[in-house]
Amino acid sequence: MDVGTCLTQTLDGALLMEVEIQPGASKQGITGFNQWRSRLVIAVKAEARQGQANRAVVHVVAQQFHLNTADVAVVTGHRSRKKRLRLESLALDDLLVRLNEVLEGG
Repeated sequence: MDVGTCLTQTLDGALLMEVEIQPGASKQGITGFNQWRSRLVIAVKAEARQGQANRAVVHVVAQQFHLNTADVAVVTGHRSRKKRLRLESLALDDLLVRLNEVLEGG
């Protein structure tokens, strides 16, 4: 499982992360990696109404990777389960380490 395939580094140093959202879940957090779609799977308790799920995704990602919510933004897929997030203030290598820790349950 190569979770690095869901990440892209931009020219300005930010990271783009491809994610798949499961709104209305009983628990929230990063639940896995969809290797066929090369997307990180994130469950959120919020329903997909009026941007609630988008705000929840930003909160979950910021919390999991120890970022400020201002450093995480939904850039595409505002009305879709498939989204692209932009992460600031985090190096690719650091994110890969943290991502593997989260997926391994650590």
